[in-house]
Amino acid sequence: MTIAIPATSMRRYGFDYSNPVLYLFAAVLCVLIVLPLTWLLIYSVTDAKGAPTFDNFIRLFSESGFLEPLIATFIIAISSSFFCCAVAAPMGWLVARTDLPFSGLIRALVTASFVTPPFLGAIAWELLAAPNSGLLNKVFRMITGVEQDVHLFNIYSLSGLIFVISCYTFPYVFVLVANSLDRTPGELEDASSILGGGRWHTARRITIPLVLPALLAGALVAFLQAMTLFGSPAILALPAGFHTMTTKIWSLFQYPPKPELAAAASLPLLILTIMLLRAEHMILGRRGYSIVGGKYGAPRLIPLYAWRWPIFLFCLMVLMLPVFLPYAALFNAAFSPVATTFLTFQNATLYNIEFVLFELSATSLALKNTVILGTATATIGTMIALLIAYITARQAVTGWRILGFLATAPIAIPGIVLGVGLFLSYTRPPFVLYGTLWILLIAFATIALPSAYQQLQAAFRTIHPELEDASRILGATRLKSLWQITAPLLRTGVIATWCFIFVGVMRELSAAIILFTSETKVISVLIYDLNESGDLGAISVIGIGMLIITFAVVIAVNRIPGFGTVRFRNA
Repeated sequence: MTIAIPATSMRRYGFDYSNPVLYLFAAVLCVLIVLPLTWLLIYSVTDAKGAPTFDNFIRLFSESGFLEPLIATFIIAISSSFFCCAVAAPMGWLVARTDLPFSGLIRALVTASFVTPPFLGAIAWELLAAPNSGLLNKVFRMITGVEQDVHLFNIYSLSGLIFVISCYTFPYVFVLVANSLDRTPGELEDASSILGGGRWHTARRITIPLVLPALLAGALVAFLQAMTLFGSPAILALPAGFHTMTTKIWSLFQYPPKPELAAAASLPLLILTIMLLRAEHMILGRRGYSIVGGKYGAPRLIPLYAWRWPIFLFCLMVLMLPVFLPYAALFNAAFSPVATTFLTFQNATLYNIEFVLFELSATSLALKNTVILGTATATIGTMIALLIAYITARQAVTGWRILGFLATAPIAIPGIVLGVGLFLSYTRPPFVLYGTLWILLIAFATIALPSAYQQLQAAFRTIHPELEDASRILGATRLKSLWQITAPLLRTGVIATWCFIFVGVMRELSAAIILFTSETKVISVLIYDLNESGDLGAISVIGIGMLIITFAVVIAVNRIPGFGTVRFRNA
């Protein structure tokens, strides 16, 4: 039976504003993303008077003050990615393919290290391994009886920085490797065993080739994270007397500011980031396999026998480095009269909490700014990502591929580079936004856009477009169909995206350190400033608060079906 719908009911009279709105939105998004990069390029090839020149690049590459940070950055990135792969790949295999006890606990602890801000982890390791006052060095001197100037660890060193960065980048490798092994069909390895292949032969010829793309991608991600971090190098490298690329770019904005040199120094970091992300995409794009003959099941777990508990204890010892020891150090500092003294029942105090809440005037301002920016960024960013995901998923306008590319492009822009570009863009008429929360809002929304867009685009694939087609047949516009039909079906995904963006704003330091003023300071910048003044007790209180909020959000979001993986951009 066919029902004829009158033409008058198929479309209400009036103009459909959907396409103009979508095109205008695409144009605004293009300006927001392209404008900072354009000014970055312009400043890099002009002198202080605005005349075209390549002297900025010549000065940078001819001076040891730039080459040394570049070399140090490569050493840190290569070393960190190597150690991450050496530790995370075996752990990922143990969790995914063996009968390791409490494998869920191991995954949860890896998630804990994943969501810990790297700059907070660096401060925690200051408390643990500073050469004179570090708690671990104090324990070492008490046990051995050596003199006060003798230390076991020195976190203010190149090796110390590599160690801390590795602690908070190895989860990227772990997640990629473990997820790849989880998805690898068990029949491939079973077939090898049936044909007489031993465990090592099966691993060498089947398992390792299948997981190798994920391992290489994880190594590239770890390399990229180590290369673009600002917080950890600023906290540990500068006291040690050396720069990385990010801290060098930041230093060029200190008095007297040299924006043209900062722009020139940002371009190599931007180009390297784009190349690494492209390589990661190519590697992951090649992985794939097909099973001929029907269904495939989960692989059989390899028994560890007597090694089960020793290996479990080894995994816990590894996770002590990014989780247990740093968290214990923060707790100790928060309730001790002196951050680097051992907490006892006799010296326990609430002074640090009282100081942060009632005496530190910057706390209320930073908290207010963070809440405002977090709420505004999460709301606006989610709406923008929702609309872009709709356009690309439904191919709603011409050039939707370009819009999707622009939405994912900011992932290739390091936070410090984006901060430089926005500073150069919005410190002159007609858009003088520097010194206001608007410039931080733009920065945070730009940083959050790629992950938010990818999450919502995946959610759109679960909703059949015929539901929207039925709405449009009855007279609704695209925007009305999106608002009344699709958005309610995406409610859980929208909530999760909103929460992730909000937490990401709390953690973001790389761009904020360039763009903040005394009136626009946020929590992450406040922690950095307190570290500069040596107030580690106050930092610990604020840091514990950040962790509590972060874990509460992560636990809540992971209870939403389809959101079992947490993704944050590190600062």
